[in-house]
Formats: sequence, structure tokens, C-alpha cells
Amino acid sequence: MAQGKQTPRQKMINLMYLVFIAMMALNIDAEIIRSYYDSTISLRETRKLTEAKNEDIFEKTLEAKAQQVPDTYAQPWEQYKVLKQKINELVSHAEGIKDKLKKESEFVEKDAKTGKLTDVSENFSALNNNEATTHYFFKDGDENSPSKGAGDLKKKIDDVRDYINATFANNPQLQALVERANKSLIAEYAKGQSPNDKTWLQNKFYHQPLIAAISNIEIIQNDARNVQSDALALLLREKVDASIKFSSYEPIVSGPVDIQAGKQAEVKVMLGTYSTSNKINITGVSKLENGKGIIPISGSGIGEHKLNGTITLTDASGKPQSFPWTHTYNVIAGPREVKLEKGLLLSADKMNVMYRGLENPVSGSILGADNSKLSLSAPGAVVKGNGPGKWTVTPSTGTTVKMTLSGTDPYGKTVSQVFEYRIKNVPPPQGQMRGQTVLNIPATSIPNQMVQAALPDFDFPVSFTVNQFMVKVPGKAALLIKGNSLDEAAGLVRNLRTGDVVYVFDIKATATGLGNQTLKNISPVVINVQ
Repeated sequence: MAQGKQTPRQKMINLMYLVFIAMMALNIDAEIIRSYYDSTISLRETRKLTEAKNEDIFEKTLEAKAQQVPDTYAQPWEQYKVLKQKINELVSHAEGIKDKLKKESEFVEKDAKTGKLTDVSENFSALNNNEATTHYFFKDGDENSPSKGAGDLKKKIDDVRDYINATFANNPQLQALVERANKSLIAEYAKGQSPNDKTWLQNKFYHQPLIAAISNIEIIQNDARNVQSDALALLLREKVDASIKFSSYEPIVSGPVDIQAGKQAEVKVMLGTYSTSNKINITGVSKLENGKGIIPISGSGIGEHKLNGTITLTDASGKPQSFPWTHTYNVIAGPREVKLEKGLLLSADKMNVMYRGLENPVSGSILGADNSKLSLSAPGAVVKGNGPGKWTVTPSTGTTVKMTLSGTDPYGKTVSQVFEYRIKNVPPPQGQMRGQTVLNIPATSIPNQMVQAALPDFDFPVSFTVNQFMVKVPGKAALLIKGNSLDEAAGLVRNLRTGDVVYVFDIKATATGLGNQTLKNISPVVINVQ
């Protein structure tokens, strides 16, 4: 500008320059604040998506694992619930701080009539105001005197980080979680880490405009939710081994309950769904074949015999998981023993067990005698003759039935003997799909499935017709479906994701072959979505 005495015109030009420069500065500040504001809104939306992902996917998966395999996942689930509570408290507390700062700065975020976000230009002075932030975090505005509000926020942050360190620091599978918490969930710098020799609190909030304070608080909330997401993913991954494809663990023992003296039989022990992985070890068996333990047994020693052992699985963290198993079988007398002892022969066509309420076929004989003259009585049961030496016995109450077989031996002597059999209830039917109670299939295949009911390994010919059932998917009410097809559930399962669990329960069916038996509750079917 010109020096010395200035004309009125020159003075006016100089004044216009000053106004022009001031207007440019004001416009630059407005654009910076707009950018801050847009970034803060984006951060908030990202946090909401993370919260939804945590609750709808990972959290429900971990909870389901804790119910299916409590020995493996119950403790991680309990640890996660405590962590979630502490993070919820931090996020809620931070949200309260933002609301208070907005109110004191007279910031109007949404239009009262339309509900839409207001433009930055309408809130410029509020978003640029640093008084509310400074007075909330510092006593009397003194940058060296943090306020109680600042201390409360620091305590919430420290509480989450300290819990993670105390709970997971010694677990090598969760080191990434611990490192992230120690890096992002802080309220003060480590020694020598300050970029300008100021404290974390001074850099984040002292003389910071409202928009900067809100953005910094939103970052704290985002970091907390991301740590929560990491915890869920790692707690699930900790237990997963890619070489072993199991959704749940349950010992399976397959073998006869009764064997005849002198006969050979075999018991198979496996972990369902079994695997040939060398990370599975079975004790109490004679040999392993294709992931199954095999035990040869003989008919020596009349009476009850027990087998037992342990299935040990080594998970991805190197921790062994043990599953004890037991199996009981009976050695019963064959024809030779009966002949030597009493000269009579009686054998139950279905071994030494009778099912309550069913017509159990029974055969009896006296060696070398006329079986048409045999008679059979059984107090407390209904006995029907079906030809020489053939009957059906229908037990009702009690745990045993005593049957008396009477007749005349080859020498004309009247003989009789009491034979005692155990009474068992008809087992409850089992819900199935593709012959399985737990299956892993894609969501798109679910509507193509048929719900079935069965009595596995049951000795009587029984069939079931499924009439209706309920289907439950995560986050939605259960759906009642008539018939036995899942095609009506197509809309319900459309948006399922890998890791979701679908339950088919309250299965209703009619049975053929159970007489007048009242049908017990049919067990549910569990579908793990791939």
C-alpha cells in the first residue's frame, strides 16, 4: 500500500482489501469445518455398522458355540460379555459428553420439522466455538488442570484397556487384541510419545472448536467398537482349526447292548462328525481306523460289562479338549447254558429288553419236547399266543417283567421256570434332515430340505409322518410351517450369512408301528449355515 499521506480514495481501496481478505479467511474456515463435520458423520455411520455386525453375526455365533460346546466356548463367552458391558459404558458416556457440548454450544444438528441434518453454514458459530469444550475438560479453562469430566472419560477408557490386558494378555492367540487396545484406547501418551510435549488431553480438547471435539470423541467410540469386533473374531478364531471341520463335539459309541455267550461282536467309538486328523486321540480302544476307535469284544462272562475311555482333541491354540465316553453291554445265556441248567429254552426275539406298550415277540421251547404244549404267563403284562412256542408280551408298568414258561419235558415231567426281562420306554423320536440331526449347508439349500422323524437303531418297524414344525433364524420370530417341507421358509432364510444357526423345533408327527403309544417330544434339528 502507498506510504505517506493517502487520499480518501486510497483509504477506501485499502479498506476494501481488508474486508476481502477477511471474507476469504472466513470462507476457508467454513470449508474446513464442513469437511470436519462430514468426516464426523461418516465416522458415526461406520460405528453403527460395526455395532450391527458385532451383534448380528459374531456375537450370536459365539453365544451359539458356548451353548453347543460349553467346555470350549463357555469361558470366552463370559469374558466377552464383561468386555461388551465395559465398552457399552464407554460409548454411552462419550455420547453423553457430545450431547452436552452440543447443547452448551447451541448446536442444532437436525431440523425440527424435517428431521434432516442442518447445513454447516447455519451452525458455523456453534461448531467453531471452543468455550464449551475447554470448560468441560479443564477447570476454569486452565490447560494444566483437567476437570472431573476429563477424569471420568479417562477412567472409562482405562477400564476397558485394563480389563483386556488383565484377561487376555497371557493368551498368545489374543495378542493382536491386546496390542490394538494398548495403542488405540489411551487417554495419555506413553513417555516420549507426545508430538509437542503436551498431554493427550491438551492436544485433543484444549481450545478445540466444538466440531474437533466431537470428531475426537467419535474416534474414541469407533476405536472401542473396533476393539470389540476384534475380540469377537479372535475369540472365535482361537478355537478353530482348519484341518478339523466340526461345528460341535459329541462322543458316539456304537455297539450291541447284549451279546450271546460265545458269540463275537464289535463296538465302535468315534467323535461325530468324526475326522482322521492326528489331532484326535481315542483311549480305551484296541485300534484306530479312519478316525474311529474299534474294540473287539467276546461273549465270555455272563452279566454286565462296561467299556470306557477318553477322546482328546487338540485345538488351534494347542490346548487339549477331553470328552469321556462309556458303553455298557450284557452277556446273556445262550441255548446251551439254558439246557444244562434247567432243560428249558426261552429267548426274547429283541434280546433281553422289552419295550413298554409294544407287542414284544417272544419264543420259548423245551429241548426235545412238544412246544405246542408250552404256556407262558407274565403278571402285569398282556400275553398273546402266536403259534407253538411263540407269543407277544406287552408290558405296562414297572421296570422288569417276570415271565413263567411251563411245559412237559421229554420224560413227561412238568417243568417251569421264571425268566426276568428289563422294561424300557420307547425312546423319543429324533428330528432329522438327510438322516442327520446337525448338518452344515448353504442358506440357499435350506428351502429344498425335508424334515423327518426317526428312531435310530430301534428294533421295531416304525415310521413317522411329519405334520408341522417351527423354524427359527437369528433376529426373526419363529415361523410355523405345515407339512414336512422347508420351501415356505425361503423368505425367512434369504439373508442368512455364514456362521448363522437355524433351528427346526417343535416337530409334530404321527407314528405308525407304536400302537397306542403317546409320541414323545421330537428332538430339534440344527442347521449351521455355510
